Amino acid sequence: MFDGIRAPEVLILLLLLVVLFGGKRLPEAARGLGRSLRIFKAELKSDEQDKTKTEDGDVK
Repeated sequence: MFDGIRAPEVLILLLLLVVLFGGKRLPEAARGLGRSLRIFKAELKSDEQDKTKTEDGDVK
């Protein structure tokens, strides 16, 4: 997926992020994104477990 992205492109993206969010808000934005991803993964895992339970014959 990211075969075409090399060091110069990554540096440009990081520079754009710093310009858009500022140095002080960037860690806060990254923290919020991390929390959102953890919640999303937990919900996906929960959904998969529920699906497995119903396939095994358990009633939800």
